[in-house]
Amino acid sequence: MFERLARPAATETTSGAWLGRWRLMAIDGFILDLPDSPANLAEFPNDSAGGYETVYPQARVVAMSECASHAIVAADVSGCWDSEQTLAYSLYGRLTPEMLLTADRGFYSFHAWQYASSTGAQLLWRVQAGLHPYWLKDLDDGSWLAVITKPTKLRQSQKDRLRADARLGRDLDPDRAVIVRVVDYTVSDGKGEHIRLITTILDSTEATAQQLAACYQERWEAETGFAQLKIHLRGPGRILRSRTPGLVRQEIWAYLLTHWALATLICTAATAAGVDPDRIKFLATLRIVRRSVTDRAAFSP
Repeated sequence: MFERLARPAATETTSGAWLGRWRLMAIDGFILDLPDSPANLAEFPNDSAGGYETVYPQARVVAMSECASHAIVAADVSGCWDSEQTLAYSLYGRLTPEMLLTADRGFYSFHAWQYASSTGAQLLWRVQAGLHPYWLKDLDDGSWLAVITKPTKLRQSQKDRLRADARLGRDLDPDRAVIVRVVDYTVSDGKGEHIRLITTILDSTEATAQQLAACYQERWEAETGFAQLKIHLRGPGRILRSRTPGLVRQEIWAYLLTHWALATLICTAATAAGVDPDRIKFLATLRIVRRSVTDRAAFSP
């Protein structure tokens, strides 16, 4: 039901939903604690992909959401032994050419970038400090074009040849190298954190470095949506109630569906009123809906 129903909620007139012709999207993950029943411990062991043991068995949810509305439009659920990067790979096929997907540095890999960009969507991802794109050309807005080669199974001579081809403007084998645009900036919050973004938007006239840096900050809207689900919808500090893996998954998808319905309701109301959806409080909306729960729902049961 979630896959049939969940769609972006913003329209062309929704405030903050677009960068040019691209719908702003974000991908991120969150954790849900589960009851420590024997069945849940068998399906969702209380050890994580990071190698540490947790108090409760946990489910990891990776979700792709619309920044303006917080509406989650694609998700995958597994135990904590699976990384966010692994689960995210299953969601990239849901991207469309109208989307601009933002992601934090934990999601980048050459294969993930290659697959996500093959959908026709635009990408704007932060990358790890250890990634060193090969400089090609400086652009007027302070960003620069670079080539990234596949990190393994290429000899240095092959990488040098690919970089030379990129400098000469020759077509590159996308399985071996890609051209990206790099945006570097430092956050002026007293800590001076350096952030490096790469994007598939190579033309600076379509989106300037300043616009892309501001756009990346909208990625945090995904965190806001997850907090709405975990704190207000589920309740603060609560574990899920289901004691079997099948019911755990059913409960998680029910929460995702309910959050999508509420986020869509908020976005529709905000767009009609000509205000940013962030101006409408999720908790207040949730209370109103709970008081009128006997009315027709946003989707058929």
